[in-house]
Amino acid sequence: MSDNTRVARKTPAPARALPAGASLGALVNAENICAAARGFAQAKPFPHCVIDGFFAPATAKALAEEFPAYDSPAWRSYASPVQVKKTLNAWDRFPPATYRVFFELNGAPFVAAFSALFGRGKTLFPDAGLHGGGWHSHKKGGKLNTHLDYDIHPKTGLRRKLNLLVYLNPHWRAEWGGALGLWGRGKTPGAAGAMQAEIAPLFNRAVVFDTTCESWHGMTGAVQSPEGEERRSLALYYLCAPPKRASAGDDRRRALFLPSAEQENSPEVLEYIRRRAKNPDYSPSGKIEY
Repeated sequence: MSDNTRVARKTPAPARALPAGASLGALVNAENICAAARGFAQAKPFPHCVIDGFFAPATAKALAEEFPAYDSPAWRSYASPVQVKKTLNAWDRFPPATYRVFFELNGAPFVAAFSALFGRGKTLFPDAGLHGGGWHSHKKGGKLNTHLDYDIHPKTGLRRKLNLLVYLNPHWRAEWGGALGLWGRGKTPGAAGAMQAEIAPLFNRAVVFDTTCESWHGMTGAVQSPEGEERRSLALYYLCAPPKRASAGDDRRRALFLPSAEQENSPEVLEYIRRRAKNPDYSPSGKIEY
C-alpha cells in the first residue's frame, strides 16, 4: 500500500473461499482483491479497503487510453455548490475495453464473488443502468463535498450496499489533491465526525466501501492538477434487498451533502443542501443530480 494512503489497520481476517459459480475473472487481479478483502469488515470508520493493482496491467492501460478528454461533448457536467465534475454512464458511448469491463463487473460470476468477499452476509445485485456511476472526471477546481450516498435506488427500490471506485490517472501526484476522505459518525444525526482515512487517487487503485454504515465520504479538497491531467475514475455500485424496517435517514433517494468549511455560514449553500435533500427532483440547473 502506498505512503499516500492513510487508513486504520487491524489484524486481517483469514481468506475466504469463493462459492461455486463465483469468479473475479481475468480482467482483474484476483490475488490483490482477495488479500485486501481480509481487512474489509474491521476497517474504520466503516468497512472499506484499498486495492492497489486492481485491474490486470493490460486492462488498466486499455481503460486509461480509452478515457475521453475532458472537453468531449459526450460528458454530462455538474457545477453546483457541492460538486463540480463530469460523468458519463451511457453504454453506447463506451469503447470496447471499457464496455467489456462494465459488462464483466456487472456479470453474475463477479457479483457473486463480490457478495462473498464484501457483502457481509448480503446477496448483492448489479446496477446495470450505472445510476450515478460509469466514468467520472474532475479537472482543476473539481470537488465533491462530504456526503452520504442515496440509500434506496430510485428506480429499482433496492438498497445501495457497496461502492467500487477505480482510479485511472497514470501520472497522478499527491500534491494535486483530489484524495478520497472517509469520515466517522458525528455526535448528532446528519453530521460527520472526524476524517479517519485519506486515500490518494493513484493509477489502478480501487476503493471498496459499504455505504450502509452512515458512510460519510467525499474529496478532501478541490483538485489542483495542471491542464490536461484530470482525476479520472470508474464507479460501480452494487445493491441489496432493502431493510424491512428502515431507520430514520435510511430511505434517501438522493445523496445528502454537508457544506464545506468555507460554506458553513452561507445561507444560499445551506438552503440549496436543505432543498436538495428534501425534494428528490430539486435541481436549479434543471439537471438531475445523484
